[in-house]
Amino acid sequence: MADTVLRLPAVTRKTGLSRSAIYNRVADGSFPRSLSLGGRSRGWLESEIDAWIRACAQSREGEQRGLAVQLT
Repeated sequence: MADTVLRLPAVTRKTGLSRSAIYNRVADGSFPRSLSLGGRSRGWLESEIDAWIRACAQSREGEQRGLAVQLT
């Protein structure tokens, strides 16, 4: 299956993160690393960005369940 390579503007739109937030998270290991497209061009695999978004959503759902248990 072919995977789409997203450039930075598409990644910022898809995630809602700023350029600096993306690069800070890449540096600390909490966001998918980009790949070299040659020269100074970088891109991200769309499947990895989608997986990161799903993981964030699942983490949030787990936190909400934990909060409901604490409240009862």
